[in-house]
Amino acid sequence: MGESQRELMTTMLQQRIQQHQFISDLRIRLLRLHKTLLEMERIVYEQKQGQVSKRELLRLVLTDAQFDWLHRLSRLIVRFDDLLHADEPVTSEAIDILVAEVAALLTPAENGDEFAQKYEAALQLDPDVVLAHADVTLFLASRE
Repeated sequence: MGESQRELMTTMLQQRIQQHQFISDLRIRLLRLHKTLLEMERIVYEQKQGQVSKRELLRLVLTDAQFDWLHRLSRLIVRFDDLLHADEPVTSEAIDILVAEVAALLTPAENGDEFAQKYEAALQLDPDVVLAHADVTLFLASRE
């Protein structure tokens, strides 16, 4: 193997490592945001219905309509998991698509779909959601 081939392989390996790290770091930030939104929704639920155990909360997240809007974010995080554990290398295009989906989903809008409206309300209601949102959006902006 020639020197130029070794350099090319090293560059490709470094790029794959950087892509994997980016996906992993973004996933961690999305998980933190999801946890923050879930905690906010739990508090709202408990104010109306009374305290719930962690086990009951899990059941509610899966079955109660109040938590349905969070499923879109959950599914997006699962897609990150799939990408991180894929057998084949992750393409830049696949990352770009996922990043665009994150940016689109995390765009709050009073007149948007259910997620956008509830996300807008969450940002108005909870400073922790604002901080978690800023963490994701600043991380995405640092990629550009």
